[in-house]
Amino acid sequence: MSAAHPQHPLFLADADATAALGARLAATLPQHAVIHLHGDLGAGKSSLARALLRALGVTGTIRSPTYTLVEHYPLASGGTALHLDLYRIGDPGELEFLGLDGDIRLWLVEWPERGQGALPASDLDIELAVEGEGRRCRLLPRSPIGQGWLEGLASG
Repeated sequence: MSAAHPQHPLFLADADATAALGARLAATLPQHAVIHLHGDLGAGKSSLARALLRALGVTGTIRSPTYTLVEHYPLASGGTALHLDLYRIGDPGELEFLGLDGDIRLWLVEWPERGQGALPASDLDIELAVEGEGRRCRLLPRSPIGQGWLEGLASG
């Protein structure tokens, strides 16, 4: 699987393909990164986040933060991964009460537009959409970190 170019999206045919993409992203993860996950309900945002966290060595239950808004996961390599689902948030100001500080190595943010102005800038946007039985996925770098990450993904 080669890295997606914005004009040439990846096709994730099934859960195994999603897990493989999560593993490749984990293998090339920068020291600190922010991913904004975009897509309609059911597009696979939580599935990809779960695959990435699992590939980073998170064990046990990986809960979708649909109702809790945020889940914290300690990483074996150090630091913390945050998985946020902002679908139910009413105002970006609500984020200040979620404990979004500390040594955060990875931010995985679903529905980031709802937290606009209160979130760190994205390094990598991942756009997901249902396509037949699978998912179409576009990886869009939004910073030098994101660009380097995609270059590492393409060469790996």
